[in-house]
Amino acid sequence: MKLIRASVTLGFAALTVIAAPFAMADDSGLYVGGNIGQSRATIDEERISNSLAGAGFTTTGFEDDNRDRGFKLFGGYQFNKYFALEAGYFDLGEFAFTATGLPPGTLSGNIKIKGVNLDVVGIMPITEKFSAFGRVGANYAKAEDSFVGSGSTTVLNPNPSKRDTNYKLGLGLQYAFNDSLAMRAEAERYRIDDAVGNDGDIDLISVGLVFRFGGSPPAAPRAEEPAPEPVAKTIVAEPVPTPAPPPPAPAPPAPAPVVVPPPAPRFQKYTLSVTELFAFDSAELQKSQPKLDEIANVLMNDSTVDDVLIVGYTDRIGSDKYNQKLSERRAETIKKYLVSKGVKAERLVAKGKGEAEPIVGCEGKKNDALISCLAPNRRVEIEQITFKRLVK
Repeated sequence: MKLIRASVTLGFAALTVIAAPFAMADDSGLYVGGNIGQSRATIDEERISNSLAGAGFTTTGFEDDNRDRGFKLFGGYQFNKYFALEAGYFDLGEFAFTATGLPPGTLSGNIKIKGVNLDVVGIMPITEKFSAFGRVGANYAKAEDSFVGSGSTTVLNPNPSKRDTNYKLGLGLQYAFNDSLAMRAEAERYRIDDAVGNDGDIDLISVGLVFRFGGSPPAAPRAEEPAPEPVAKTIVAEPVPTPAPPPPAPAPPAPAPVVVPPPAPRFQKYTLSVTELFAFDSAELQKSQPKLDEIANVLMNDSTVDDVLIVGYTDRIGSDKYNQKLSERRAETIKKYLVSKGVKAERLVAKGKGEAEPIVGCEGKKNDALISCLAPNRRVEIEQITFKRLVK
């Protein structure tokens, strides 16, 4: 839904800069309010289906629920009738989809979005009570995803979540019933980074009320002093007192800082040589394993790292079937070692790829030189994997 245009909003901001020197101080003051309306997300069916196809799942049916009720609460300070600074809390609701396909199974997912924002608001008065406004700002949102698979569909990380800062745009109209109460209608776009690494837009169309605490009231008119009566044909006038200068306008409050969260921790990929772990043609760990102890320590200190994939590889010496089984046993041995150090088994996935994906190619028959040459192919790789759902 293309309801908000950045160029129009920036135009309002430019108008604010030009008009601000001519603004009237009587329009300044604090205000609070709230809006409620409908939010809508664009769920990209094609990208989700392509992602499932990459995992061997053919989508035959797709249903989505891309609308929900959203609301926001806000407060701000209007410096003059052309310019305001506004901060608030928003809840855009929940959006969901369900994909069915072959092999028989379903994948269901939903996302909840809420957060806080800080906006610069440019105002264009149309009449004494009616005005238009545009906004540009930043939102700090928390995205909480959940996935459920059935049948042939397996979800490795069912409840990812993420916090991130993105931009926010909006347009609206406002009608003032009196100096204290006004009504708003708005269209806003929130840029959201969901919990599985995808950016998308969510639109909120809403109406609400604004309550102003009031600005400086206009000064009361001065009463004219009566002219003095004539005395002996001479008119004597009382001197007119010089009006006291108005008190200086209060300095506007400094805008609240936008808090940017630290980047989420990332799990480093480890590649371990089999020669450090096992004897040749063996799946039994050698006694000292400082590298595996280091990996176990990382996983114990950061419980957010899940879906850790352990993949074993062999060289080409021996049959394909034998090498596949050997690589699987070695991966399982690594998993059991990490579990013995306190890592939960459900956080680990062990897999063998046999002699696939070699790093080096060496010619010749089996001898010590060939075994040494093929050493880089005999390895174990440990890395994090995450199932991704795409929301645009």
